[in-house]
Amino acid sequence: MDVNYSFAGGAIAAAVTDDGVGRISINRPEKRNALTDEMWRSLPGAFDCLVGQHHARVVIVDGAGGKDFSAGADIGEFETLRKDGDTARIYEAGNSDAFAAIRTSPVPVIAAIRGICFGGKAKSAAACDIRLADDTARFAIPAARLGLAYPVDAVQDLVRALGDQQARYALFSAREISAQNALACGCLHALCRPDQLEEQVLRLASDIAAAAPLSVRASKAAIAAHGARSPQDLEKAAAFAAMTFESLDYAEGRRAFMEKRQPSFAGN
Repeated sequence: MDVNYSFAGGAIAAAVTDDGVGRISINRPEKRNALTDEMWRSLPGAFDCLVGQHHARVVIVDGAGGKDFSAGADIGEFETLRKDGDTARIYEAGNSDAFAAIRTSPVPVIAAIRGICFGGKAKSAAACDIRLADDTARFAIPAARLGLAYPVDAVQDLVRALGDQQARYALFSAREISAQNALACGCLHALCRPDQLEEQVLRLASDIAAAAPLSVRASKAAIAAHGARSPQDLEKAAAFAAMTFESLDYAEGRRAFMEKRQPSFAGN
């Protein structure tokens, strides 16, 4: 049975289907899906709900309303919640926790991007594993126009997603990056018409959900270890890979191959 939850007073909607496809939607379309501080702080709990409690095998992140991914942080809160160094550090910690929840999710996270993808939500999209967009998508990081800097971990996500030159361009100039340029620099896996985005995202998510969970987790850990280049992360990735050799799913995969049928993986 599909399950549905809401966080931050309904401003974040979370759901997971029977086949393991989770979705977290920023549900504030009247504000172009701008996130309040409460919404940022609710994101780790939404991921834990879908992945930790309901065993989602993949999570889609999108914006409600069918027009915009997100305008980023709700700047209207900055006069109170981000007014000086002390409050800014507290606010930034909530942002960093949200980015980390995406980046370190044990299952793949797919960003489905329409319309504007600005500021903090551009950084959260950068923390996702795979990004697909329609041709209305626009990206911008306006920190230089606000006189602030983003968390170092979020900037590193941007460099990984955009590449060194485009990250510098976006951060230094605060100019927009078109969907076509985001595709050209490798930030996007695919770009499609607006009426095709949902179908392509769901097809990809379904394929991931049908794959062997332990294999996918081991692959994600290995990719993360390559970026971090720490001995601990490399050891962790190797341990995840070794677990697959003794798993029931590996036996099921072999049997399904020999029997010329689709495998049914249980994640153990």
